[in-house]
Amino acid sequence: MTRPAEASDEARRELAALFPAIASGDRRAFAALYQRTSAKLYGVALRILGSETDAQEVLQDVYVSVWRNAGRFRADRASPITWLAVLARNRAIDRIRGRKPAAASLDEAGHPASDDLNALEQLEQAGERERLDHCLGELDEQPRRAIVAAFLDGASHSQLAQREAVPLGTLKSRIRRALIALRMCLES
Repeated sequence: MTRPAEASDEARRELAALFPAIASGDRRAFAALYQRTSAKLYGVALRILGSETDAQEVLQDVYVSVWRNAGRFRADRASPITWLAVLARNRAIDRIRGRKPAAASLDEAGHPASDDLNALEQLEQAGERERLDHCLGELDEQPRRAIVAAFLDGASHSQLAQREAVPLGTLKSRIRRALIALRMCLES
């Protein structure tokens, strides 16, 4: 009998194996990737945007990028679904920024926004991914879950407060304290 962790690892390997085929123009591999991941990515975009039309357009944009940039995926740096979810999240945020011209050129930290494939890949290229994983591991379970849900899955603070059954202010304080601890860990 296959354990859930083994099934998850196998699914991750199967998804990762599709990227080289997609990079070489294999439409069947692309269709398989779309079939296995589009519902999750649509959910990420929909949670951020709140509009089915916008989420569908973001999803299309994500898969166009995947088709063009599949060769940039590195299985040793991120799981396929994480890479795709961050891409969807970033595209959804870019769409929101497009609605607000003054904020369109800055990211959440006030740095110039990047047109690169995703923020996770930038962290990995800078050799920071392992430090980030380590520092996330240092956080307590609840704040870590909230940070991952907010910043990787694209859930809003209101959605997280409902999911955790805590007041919105409590959740925001929890995330703020966790981000401070995360920053301190990353700077040390």
